[in-house]
Amino acid sequence: MDISGNTIFIPGATSGIGLALAQRLRARGNTVIIGGRRTELLRRLAAEHGFDTVSIDTADAESIRAAAAEVLRAHPDLNVVIAMAGIMRVEDWHHADGFLASAEEVVTTNLLGPIRLVAAFVEHLRTRPRATIVTVSSGLAFAPLKATPSYNASKAAIHMLSESLRLQLADTSVQVIELEPPSVRTALLPGQQDSEFAMPLDEFADEVISLFEAQPDAKEIQVENVKFLRYGEARGDYDQVVATLNAADPHGR
Repeated sequence: MDISGNTIFIPGATSGIGLALAQRLRARGNTVIIGGRRTELLRRLAAEHGFDTVSIDTADAESIRAAAAEVLRAHPDLNVVIAMAGIMRVEDWHHADGFLASAEEVVTTNLLGPIRLVAAFVEHLRTRPRATIVTVSSGLAFAPLKATPSYNASKAAIHMLSESLRLQLADTSVQVIELEPPSVRTALLPGQQDSEFAMPLDEFADEVISLFEAQPDAKEIQVENVKFLRYGEARGDYDQVVATLNAADPHGR
């Protein structure tokens, strides 16, 4: 992906990683449209940062279809979609009433959401000469945190979805890039913003932008902090990685 000159839609960019990347991508000369559910916050971000905005709930199929139509009407030159929106929940799987409703919400948002976003935009993106779909998985796609089973599973599915889409779309102009965050200081879970285990948000976002710039043909964007989780199985120390992860931060990403 080229780092400038794009028109980029980022649903889930009203806070956290999404907003940090949106700000940096706009500063690099891209037109950035951010999406989210909180309309008042969208208006404030538009006024403060100059973003175009669209209301979208990535857990709602009709909302995705309506938002996609709105974005494409206003921005027919759209060539990048970053499927940023996601939720993370602590779950207790000892009893069904401790996890089932949460698990369904996580899968709907984290897996069905990106699938529906791709469905809404892929035909348009195929008409663009330098198009990109950016999926967002996690270090937890490769090493599990015991407190968040559905989140781990949804992000592992996003990893394999990304691998598969890259193969299918290899005969088109659409590049598929998987962003793999480690634990980052955001409000994804209560207390994570202050976690010493988590990577500072600005540090993470700066490194991601640097990697996009340095590796325009990358398949995966991995900051250094995520490689401990990403490559445990390949290194042969997977069990140690899992033990260290769960001992270090029971609620980290």
